[in-house]
Amino acid sequence: QVELVESGGGLVQPGGSLKLSCVDSGGRFRNQAMGWFRQAPGKQRELVATITPGGTTDYRDSLKGRFTISRDNAKNTIYLQMNNLGLGDTAIYYCKGGLGTLRASWGQGTQVTVSS
Repeated sequence: QVELVESGGGLVQPGGSLKLSCVDSGGRFRNQAMGWFRQAPGKQRELVATITPGGTTDYRDSLKGRFTISRDNAKNTIYLQMNNLGLGDTAIYYCKGGLGTLRASWGQGTQVTVSS
């Protein structure tokens, strides 16, 4: 059963923007922290940003100012607005629900490719 479904990835030129979405299909994570992670080729998966049910956010230091995480609890959806994208942002981006719980779950990922 797929609980988290990401979308919005694609090919973008350097300096461009993308907005990713992650739908929590069953609403299981409505009252739990959620986050975005990414994994570039040949690298470990890393944290991008997190958001609590109340909207408190936290970011990887190197991404502050370019990426914005948000959530719409009525739609059971979190978003990741990514601006001024660079080649180093190329990765598969994953949504995760239930951060810090024993029943956390991952989405299947969406590919973001930054290339000229």
